[in-house]
Amino acid sequence: MWGSSSTREISAAKLSERDRLISAFTATASVEDHEKFLNASVKDIVSRIEAGEWTAVQVVEAYITQAIAAHKATNCITEVLFEQAIKQAKELDTDFASTKKLRGPFHGVPFSIKDQFSVTGFDSTIGFTQWANKPAKSNAVLVQQLVDLGAVPVFKTNVPQTMFSFESSNPLWGRTTNPYNSGYTSGGSSGGEAAAVALDGSAFGIGSDIGGSLRIPPGYCGVYSLKPSAGRISRSGAASPDKGFEGIIDVVGPIGRSVEDVDLFCRHIFGRHDNFADQMFVPVPYRDIELPQKLRFGYYTNDGFVKASPANRRAVMETVEALRKEGHECVEIEIPDASEAMEIFTSLLSSDAYRRMTSHLGPDPMEDFLSLPVYSSRAPGFLRSMAAWLVENLIGDPKFAAVARVTCAKSLGEYNGWNIKKNEYNDTFYQKVWKDYSLDGIICPVQALPQLPNGGATDLLPLAIGTALYNVVNSPAGAVPVTQVDAKKDQLTDEWTNPAKRNGSKILENMLYNGFMGKKAYYDVEGMEGMPVGIQVVGKKYEDEKVLGMMKVVDEALKKVNGSGFGPGTARKAKQVTK
Repeated sequence: MWGSSSTREISAAKLSERDRLISAFTATASVEDHEKFLNASVKDIVSRIEAGEWTAVQVVEAYITQAIAAHKATNCITEVLFEQAIKQAKELDTDFASTKKLRGPFHGVPFSIKDQFSVTGFDSTIGFTQWANKPAKSNAVLVQQLVDLGAVPVFKTNVPQTMFSFESSNPLWGRTTNPYNSGYTSGGSSGGEAAAVALDGSAFGIGSDIGGSLRIPPGYCGVYSLKPSAGRISRSGAASPDKGFEGIIDVVGPIGRSVEDVDLFCRHIFGRHDNFADQMFVPVPYRDIELPQKLRFGYYTNDGFVKASPANRRAVMETVEALRKEGHECVEIEIPDASEAMEIFTSLLSSDAYRRMTSHLGPDPMEDFLSLPVYSSRAPGFLRSMAAWLVENLIGDPKFAAVARVTCAKSLGEYNGWNIKKNEYNDTFYQKVWKDYSLDGIICPVQALPQLPNGGATDLLPLAIGTALYNVVNSPAGAVPVTQVDAKKDQLTDEWTNPAKRNGSKILENMLYNGFMGKKAYYDVEGMEGMPVGIQVVGKKYEDEKVLGMMKVVDEALKKVNGSGFGPGTARKAKQVTK
């Protein structure tokens, strides 16, 4: 469905203007000359400019050219900032020529911006046609901080309608696809960012996360990221469809092509003051830490709600083996049943039956992935209770039934009660995981599947528990790419297809591994062949710097085993699959 004529007209006008601005760009150097810029780290770009070997204009032109290629492959760009980017790069070069001083640690580095962050003169639509043609009057705090440090914003990127999904599609900008295979999604809600960074359309990007949006897209696209603890980076100037919601605190963070680039971002942005623009901001700067020589990691591949696929389990176990070879201790752990965390997460987010979040749709048709949570949350209580009873007693899935029961509007007292349960779950998690196992960090899947095909989020939104768990307990968590799906190594066995050998949601695990209600299984190892598989590296709340350090340890251990691993150029060199 395309919705009203108003939706079509606004979308057509925005798409036409985007295409015009993209077509208007002409690079001054050949594409072959761009390769050295595209393969460079953030630190290397700045050092080469400082040495006089490169100019900001050369670097920015190279990334704009590649951004256009990335967009053609994935539909990742929303707002086009090319003209302003070249102008800023010229100003940086002029200043440097006269002063021989860098603007800052990101001098001349092109970066991309999730659509929600304000950029002066451009819209922040997040997929709503009603929010089009309302350009921002100032930059978001984070955008301005990066510009002040010399970074160059080049374009904004696509998100899901309302940003409440891990599939980036909306009626205004359309669908963003995976850089490795167009039949699969890039993830969400920072899906456009992950696709653009993976294809070297920008040197790094900025996104946000309330349930996995800084980890699921990097996991799908084979790049790195950090979901910081709440408050480490200012959110001021970031659009939201539900601005006052604080049951789960959303956070802002980087997406990059290496751990080093992600760490450099945090080193210069953590604690950078925003003049009290974000009331949740914690003015704690980056703190250098020294890791223990021998780290103790816990790991798991089954959270009690959904069992990880063979490919995702292999990614965790290859990481564990690589760490053990380096002398680190890795112990298998059991976490408090993630089903309870999923109930808490869903209860809090659905507390007004998603009315405020969807109030901005106007004439736009609702995306399919929103329909089930939105309409089920507004169903009469007796119907929801009846459906949950049937799921629990006839299908035999009490975990899915429990989530269905709590997806509804709530009174203030009920909402507060779920916040109390969230705090109690935090206490339990800390005691049973961090304290009882005495861990430095946790290695776990990003999600139960390596990727989802386009449209898959309609059925599988509860898979977000793999990441949402660490929003509930406010743990910093990084995404690290590990391997690629291998159709020979990652086949399903009886361990996955036999319901007696699973302990999670019967409905979800059947959807993944057996098929359900006439639909084939979502885990298609042949279809996913060659696509990235990542992990999460998790730490205690506010130990963000330690998580970054552990991500480096993990990445270096993996590279010793797997060779060069992931980084600039990986997705571009991969065989592109079009479906």
